[in-house]
Amino acid sequence: MQETEKAQLTSSLVQRLVAEQFPQWSHLEVMPVEHDGWDNTSFRLGDQMSVRLPSADGYVAQIEKEHRWLPVLAPQLPLPIPAPMAKGVASDEFGRPWSVYRWLPGQAANVGGIADLVQFAADLANFLLALQRIDTTDGPSAGPHSHFRGGLLTTYDAETRQCVRDLGSVIDAHTVLDVWDRAIATVWDLDPVWVHGDVAASNLLVVDGRLSAVIDFGCSSVGDPACDLVIVWTLLSGNSRRAFADGLSLDPGTWARARGWALWKALITYREAIATGSLGTAEQRFGWRVNAAQLIHDLCIDA
Repeated sequence: MQETEKAQLTSSLVQRLVAEQFPQWSHLEVMPVEHDGWDNTSFRLGDQMSVRLPSADGYVAQIEKEHRWLPVLAPQLPLPIPAPMAKGVASDEFGRPWSVYRWLPGQAANVGGIADLVQFAADLANFLLALQRIDTTDGPSAGPHSHFRGGLLTTYDAETRQCVRDLGSVIDAHTVLDVWDRAIATVWDLDPVWVHGDVAASNLLVVDGRLSAVIDFGCSSVGDPACDLVIVWTLLSGNSRRAFADGLSLDPGTWARARGWALWKALITYREAIATGSLGTAEQRFGWRVNAAQLIHDLCIDA
């Protein structure tokens, strides 16, 4: 969905959808959330619920996945995750299914709002370790529904190399490609594990300075956990980075692929920012501690 189409998903539309399909909640106020995502457009529904509408057809499969698997994952995790409460159906006003979830309190994580970044990193590592230990039987393998998170990093090889060509002299292309080549030279050769798929600061909630919940499992799958480690560069640093790595104890090849996932995201974000004149906005959306250009530099200097 283009930004202009996304803008058409309004509180008034959601109010009508709720009134039509869930009249027991029609009296509740609908309000936009403070920090919205891209895959879905979200709204508050009263004090205890939220509504999420997929922003394009490609995100519809995530709804069935979350309704099927979030109730299975939740009891086995040390932090709250979204709880599906109802599933809306496509209608004349909105032609895709949509979801109602229980509202989780908290603010999106950022360095300034975290009381102890080392503790935060350890808590996040503990959450991901618990997620990786959950039985994967019948779980969804990586694919289009997860934007291939949990799958092979080589899925994005052509796009990454094109980004390097497009960015030209504004990056150190030789070093970038060296880091990328080392990343795609490795593979996950252990049993597949559950992955969240989008462990960004914007999907981590904080209450009183501590990690309180993990949201948005739309990119979740069963596969390679490397994609879940990107936050070690996008948010963490120094002692917090070490605490996160120590809590997971993964092999060097997985960390190399994690660096590759971070590099791919930074490259496509930087290219888009230059093309649209929107340098700096992506960091606000994702909760990165640095901009895309600095992230690319950081990923290369300590590789």
